[in-house]
Amino acid sequence: MRRVIILGAAGRDFHNFNVVFRDNPHYEVVAFTATQIPDIEGRRYPPELAGPRYPDGIPIEPEAKLEELIQEHDVDVCVFAYSDVSHQHVMERASRAMAAGASFWLLGPKATMLESEKPVISITAVRTGCGKSPTTRRVTDILKELGHKVVVVRHPMPYGDLTKQVVQRFASFDDLDKYDCTIEEREEYEPHIRRGNVVYAGVDYEKILRAAEREADVIVWDGGNNDFPFFKPDLAVVVADPHRPGHELTYFPGFVNLLMADVVVINKVDTADPKNVAIVKENVKRHNPRAVVIEAASPITVENPEVIEGKRVLVIEDGPTLTHGEMAYGAGVLAARKYGARELIDPRPFAVDSIKETFEQYPHLKDVLPAMGYGEEQIRDLEETIRRSNAEAVVIATPVDLTRLIEFKVPTARVVYELEERGPVTLEAVIRERLKLKARA
Repeated sequence: MRRVIILGAAGRDFHNFNVVFRDNPHYEVVAFTATQIPDIEGRRYPPELAGPRYPDGIPIEPEAKLEELIQEHDVDVCVFAYSDVSHQHVMERASRAMAAGASFWLLGPKATMLESEKPVISITAVRTGCGKSPTTRRVTDILKELGHKVVVVRHPMPYGDLTKQVVQRFASFDDLDKYDCTIEEREEYEPHIRRGNVVYAGVDYEKILRAAEREADVIVWDGGNNDFPFFKPDLAVVVADPHRPGHELTYFPGFVNLLMADVVVINKVDTADPKNVAIVKENVKRHNPRAVVIEAASPITVENPEVIEGKRVLVIEDGPTLTHGEMAYGAGVLAARKYGARELIDPRPFAVDSIKETFEQYPHLKDVLPAMGYGEEQIRDLEETIRRSNAEAVVIATPVDLTRLIEFKVPTARVVYELEERGPVTLEAVIRERLKLKARA
């Protein structure tokens, strides 16, 4: 029996364990390690989910303890299982594991993708913050217009009590409260619920898939953190961002997604430098010439734009896009500038506790506040940081309506954006053709 540590971030790691290691007598998983997401280490993967071979569950330790854990448990194999990291980052972890004596593995699609009896369209990306969510919403709109019953399955975000998150179904705003959803979860689920889409998520994606199949004609995989899908897709749509040209080749597993793509949506062509759009196009052509390329924009709509003009404003952007997505700005900054903000507030002097730690961890950020909300304490820290900023107005550019969670003492302007295809090739045309091929098969 070979002893295993799975390096993760409360998502892909649990899935890989469930489908590859849980019932495999040749391996014993002695620990998970955790990174990227605040406060997820120190828990256990519970015995109810780990199965009878693990009556005490499996500890979740900080990744910083990797070498110590390898020595303590005489570990044979370290399995890397998180995403949206540079190739350099992956090989640094490989080097640490190997220097401590262990082998280093990456599990691929064949080992980890589940097959569905229903057509599956996957939406993934080459980096966090490319525009997966509006692309997913566009695809669900197309499918419903074509008369299909659609269920969305979201990449996992199990940050709470794992035993209560095995299979989660979201069909109303009440379900968000039922499952004590964080801001990060609400950002992904709220826009779908507002459209009338049913969303599944959780921990055990075999059970989630079977539940989704019972009420869907077509399943849409809504990818997260630029991971590759847990379900085998019949059509793989991958989103690229010309604001970060070249990243489509140098991040894991974003480059995997690019190479597997049937369709590459080059988003944000309305705000990116045309030279950078051309770089991304050329990279796609060189590395995956069979992929259909669709250019798209994410035009910004602002509710109450009049509150921005001439004001000293605080801009709140999507958290993961700014943090491990490494963007320095987002739609909120673009909206604030477009509508004449007098000043963008630098929130760093006003940040408290976990928000202050976020700025220390991501020093490229200024003049924007990432909407970090992985738990109640962090939401309180976010609210206090907002209060201390003494903003005259707040620009909210997160997919979640923060006014449902935080009391704002000043006027707010909410920024929303949807995918708009530009050019002769459309997602609808590709989807129509591929679904016909699936039906004939």
